[in-house]
Amino acid sequence: MPDDSGHPALEEMEIGAIFAALADPIRRKVVLALAARPDTIRHCSSFELPVTKATRTHHFRVLRESGLIRQVDLGNSRTNALRLAELQQRFPGLVDLLMAEAAAASGLVAAEPVS
Repeated sequence: MPDDSGHPALEEMEIGAIFAALADPIRRKVVLALAARPDTIRHCSSFELPVTKATRTHHFRVLRESGLIRQVDLGNSRTNALRLAELQQRFPGLVDLLMAEAAAASGLVAAEPVS
């Protein structure tokens, strides 16, 4: 059962929900930005996304409910962090695969694994 903020427990993370969340290019952009700097915590507004505030909220809710990110409510804003350790435990290699795919799509050399 998800916690009070809607984060699924490790054993509740489902690959289908994660793939559905990652299917959207805006959500994938958020995950890749967090994966590029896994020790970073960012506010929702720090991501330059070409959508309205309501749509931005929806995208972050999907990411949170799938288990990809952890959000902390700070009153009038929220912080976001990639659930890297949990993702690596539940789905080993998933984040590295995302990073490699993004690097290949942009014509760059694949980044070092975030493991």
